[in-house]
Amino acid sequence: MDKKKLEKERKYGKGTRRCVRCGSYGPVIRRYNLYLCRQCFREVAKQLGFKKYE
Repeated sequence: MDKKKLEKERKYGKGTRRCVRCGSYGPVIRRYNLYLCRQCFREVAKQLGFKKYE
């Protein structure tokens, strides 16, 4: 059987959004249409032009 048919289509909640970089379903940053998990965001934030304020 096809795995896609067995999985339920998620309409809301954590299971609907994945990180575009690593594919995890955890805390995903959606602001500015980034769709990156927070770990990936920390790795690429500087390249994207974000600065860390103290």
